[in-house]
Amino acid sequence: MRRVAVLGAGSWGTTFAKVLADGGSEVTLWARRPELAREISQSRRNSDYLRGINLPRRLWASSNLHDVLDDAEQVYLSVPSQSLRENLRIVRDLIPEGVPVVSLMKGVEKGTRYRMSEVIQQELGCDPGRIAVVSGPNLALEIAKEQPTASVVASEDPDTAAAVATAATNAYFRCFINNDVIGTEFGGVLKNLIAVAIGIVDGVGYGENTKASIITRGLVEMTDFAVAHGARPETLSGLAGLGDLIATCESPLSRNNTAGRLLGQGYAFADVVKQMNQTAEGLSSVGPVLELAAAHGVEMPIVAQVAEVLAGTLDPRDIAPHLTTDDSPAPPTEE
Repeated sequence: MRRVAVLGAGSWGTTFAKVLADGGSEVTLWARRPELAREISQSRRNSDYLRGINLPRRLWASSNLHDVLDDAEQVYLSVPSQSLRENLRIVRDLIPEGVPVVSLMKGVEKGTRYRMSEVIQQELGCDPGRIAVVSGPNLALEIAKEQPTASVVASEDPDTAAAVATAATNAYFRCFINNDVIGTEFGGVLKNLIAVAIGIVDGVGYGENTKASIITRGLVEMTDFAVAHGARPETLSGLAGLGDLIATCESPLSRNNTAGRLLGQGYAFADVVKQMNQTAEGLSSVGPVLELAAAHGVEMPIVAQVAEVLAGTLDPRDIAPHLTTDDSPAPPTEE
């Protein structure tokens, strides 16, 4: 039986641990808090993040990193993006040599503006072919309830991608593979930012026309940005781009959508952060993404206006009328 480790017992880390266990692996899940580890192992529940979900017997948890990583054949990372580097420095000597390391995270590191796979490569000093990323329309609670969906596993090494996809495939979760790590990773990052915009206009009270316009033009921004960084455009039209964008923008289960809705209802950024019991990665990625966009000459008007709302310099009610227009006298061309 394949033995795998998952670091991070939030909703997504626990859900993906369940996916792997239901795919036939023996899974050890690292929970920072010992009491949460005990609940998962003894009661087969994670009441903090997945209330009402029964967890498989092949899944157990521990707060001891040595126990979790010992003899692991694959290691999955599901911690907040801004704490990834710190966590890697703690575990890098514990990760078995040569095993695949898989990012389940969707963020860009502040300061360095690195994608998560780049942080992993830098901190572990490993061959990039050992690293894989997973992204797609993956709302944790729906998957935990075993509602069918699909995702993408990307790696520079097709054997790594295939090994991870095989481990993460079961009766309700299907994995496809590609080698476009940049596109797959940025798709997961950028859709969070568009989902915040959707939440804002939803909180304001705007309707489906406004939201459809933002989703459509948001996909253009996502694609332009990712391609400028070396991604393939078709990746952004697939599960890791459009698929993830639709799921995240349309569901109240999305943390980024929820954060945006609170902003649209008039809550200040600091108050929104206090109300969220889990990280909304889109909030912390806005700044780094705009810095990367500026460095590559990519215009991202939707994301820029989200940044203004976060900074308190733009009234949420003023965000929608500007999203699909510009200041030129001639009508813009849809591309």
